[in-house]
Amino acid sequence: MNKKRLKRIIGRIIGWILIIMGVIGTLFPVLHGVIFLLAGLLILSKTSPWAKALLTKLETRYPKVSKQMDKLRKHPKLRRILP
Repeated sequence: MNKKRLKRIIGRIIGWILIIMGVIGTLFPVLHGVIFLLAGLLILSKTSPWAKALLTKLETRYPKVSKQMDKLRKHPKLRRILP
């Protein structure tokens, strides 16, 4: 297995886990679902065109969401896996 392919698979798994946690977080007030959804979309947008399109749509429609995504992009631990 190629190192790039392994990174892509791990990125997709992490992205989907974060999206699932975001959906659960919207149902339960303990988790902040929006942040998990954004983080999952950011990670998936590196490899999935639908996630990138949805993320671009969210950034243009909701400027506050764009600010949150910029915070996530600047996070030192997430820099390597985010676009």
